[in-house]
Amino acid sequence: MTPKVIAGAEDIRRIIARISHEILERNHSSKDLAFIGMRTRGVPLAQRLASSIKQFEGLDVPLGILDFSLYRDDLAHQGPGPLVRATNIPFNIDNEIIILVDDVIFTGRSARAAIDALIDLGRPASIQLAVLVDRGHRELPIRPDYVGKNIPSSKHEDIVVHLSEVDGIDEILITSSQETMKEG
Repeated sequence: MTPKVIAGAEDIRRIIARISHEILERNHSSKDLAFIGMRTRGVPLAQRLASSIKQFEGLDVPLGILDFSLYRDDLAHQGPGPLVRATNIPFNIDNEIIILVDDVIFTGRSARAAIDALIDLGRPASIQLAVLVDRGHRELPIRPDYVGKNIPSSKHEDIVVHLSEVDGIDEILITSSQETMKEG
């Protein structure tokens, strides 16, 4: 299966604007909000959401980076040791409304691991999940609060998100699992 482009740069820009408005509508302001991006592509998405809210509301929303590698439930299957990168959350998360941001939600296991990591850092007022893509196939009872695009896919397909900050281009692709394995 040749990779199929599901969304391009302009589509992603509109998705970010829409999710930003949904976050503001649900939370009535940006006063107690904070964004935390899940490594890797959740980080630039969180930065874009914070920038979008600054544009709409004129307020700076705190921004953090979360590495949840050690909280994953598949550590035993990952070989000699997980690649652990820095978590950088330069603010107290207690009593904050945390918007946890990721690129794709699939089984829900990464989101669960990230929530566990956050709970170890403090006691937020709430944790809301924002994702660019929901591809279905949940294994845990986790549902995102904000979804950019629902892309139903088979378990033999992969959703690949490219973001200019990481990959030099903004796009969402659907491809067969075998092709993704060849690339990575």
